[in-house]
Amino acid sequence: MLFKVPKSKKFLYLGVVSERAARKYGSTPITLDHDMDAFPEVGRTLTVAEFAGLVADTADRLWAAGVRPSEHVAVHKTSSFDITVLACGVARIGAVPVMLSPHLDGQSIGELLRRLERPTLLTDQAKLTGALAGLPLGELTARVVTVTGSHPGALSLADLAGAPSRRPVLLDCDQPALMTHTSGTTGIPKLVVHSARSLGARGNWQDKVVSLIRTRETVAMHVSYVHSRMYLGLAVLQTRGMPMVFLNDSSPAHVADMLVRHRPGVLETHPNSFLEWEEMLEDPRRPISNVKYFNSTFDAIHPSTMHKFLHASDRRSPVFLQVYGQSECGPLAGRTYRRRNALKADGRCQGYPTPGMTKYRLVSRGGAKPSKENPGYIDVATAGRALTYFGEADRFDKQVIGEWWRGGDVGYRTKWGCLHLLDREVDVIPGIDSTLEIEDAVLHRLEELTELVVVPGPDQQAIPVVCTRGDKPLDPERWKAAVADHPALAAPVQRRLTDLPRTATAKIRRLELARQLAETLTGQDAPQPAPTTTTPQRSGAVAR
Repeated sequence: MLFKVPKSKKFLYLGVVSERAARKYGSTPITLDHDMDAFPEVGRTLTVAEFAGLVADTADRLWAAGVRPSEHVAVHKTSSFDITVLACGVARIGAVPVMLSPHLDGQSIGELLRRLERPTLLTDQAKLTGALAGLPLGELTARVVTVTGSHPGALSLADLAGAPSRRPVLLDCDQPALMTHTSGTTGIPKLVVHSARSLGARGNWQDKVVSLIRTRETVAMHVSYVHSRMYLGLAVLQTRGMPMVFLNDSSPAHVADMLVRHRPGVLETHPNSFLEWEEMLEDPRRPISNVKYFNSTFDAIHPSTMHKFLHASDRRSPVFLQVYGQSECGPLAGRTYRRRNALKADGRCQGYPTPGMTKYRLVSRGGAKPSKENPGYIDVATAGRALTYFGEADRFDKQVIGEWWRGGDVGYRTKWGCLHLLDREVDVIPGIDSTLEIEDAVLHRLEELTELVVVPGPDQQAIPVVCTRGDKPLDPERWKAAVADHPALAAPVQRRLTDLPRTATAKIRRLELARQLAETLTGQDAPQPAPTTTTPQRSGAVAR
């Protein structure tokens, strides 16, 4: 019988974690590649103590604006590191920050504000005159606070400077403490509700991973500011006194400049970003040379990409960490790769659960024992599981089976006990064992590809969508040779990488891409995919 995962005894309060970390590591530097919209006077370098001061000042101003404990504050502004300060400031007065991606369209934001039942909206002038301009914010929100400029009907955060200082408010550890959203691949995103206890469990897992780094390394991150991974990363790195570099601009040339300037020992980003960054490995300045630890966040990463980055490092025995997790549960299973085995890795292998902290089981989908040919549901149990979906508790509860969470991924267990993830259930294509497995293999064979996504066509045929370096035409003969062992694939469709629909964490929105292809191939509007109860955001990260 499998052990029962105990409830976490560690809690993470976002509003005070920096203040507490500053007592020991107040001088630890935080470096940015941009000026913060809300705090331009700070510049691009600050310390943990200064970050904690900004959080406290923001909290005082929001209290003066009328925000109170347990109230919802939707944070939706132009992408910038100041989003993290604002979120922690909201949490410091006991309110609940609701993180809404800068990339969401106005219609989606309107629906989420309606679901939140008149929250405070913390935003900026660019959003108020842009995506939010057509929304009836007076009806949808209790108040609007803009962190830049001014706007009719909105309070200005700058005008609230000098507000009286207040002590932090810490709610019960099982009350809502943070909301993030899923990728929205099947429509309006779901709002995932986290508590201080669930965040503490995830943070504890990640702290154990960071504790294995024996020397004080600079950590460079390019991660979505609205994902819970950012806040867990901030908490762990600040309490460990690790110097931090946060990248807002993900273009390879810019990232190379920043890595050369700061020479981090740890590098974390989304798998798609690592794929796009492969071109900077040819930079004669060797921007990756000092990186010893690589972390791929939010999704599975292709073995050939891991191989290239590991061999671009000059450090002794560099490590690539891949962790399987879900937005609703956090990190679940993981494994490491090194130079000698990264290229030989099975890209579907997600590793092993963490004893005493996480576990999984495979459940048959049709009566047959779960295997590669008949993948089963991956059910997981962890102390980091979220509380619910806000306003959609029924959808959440349908995926709860006792202590288990059924996230919609399918896979199998090898004879060695490691978990292999094949696909999401909604991405399974008849006749294809794993679309992800095909993508791994073909990307390894064709160096000219920057992305490959296999999605179902109008007749459920497997259509490969390809992107090439410099958008050069795909060589049909090289493609034919690379997919010779995958006869079920249809002819490839070439797209520009920038044209692929993405989530806030740079994942490809597969269902939306399939819908777009159906419209193109049939010349008719394709129906929107129906919402499902088994399609949470899948990730391959030290996350959530």
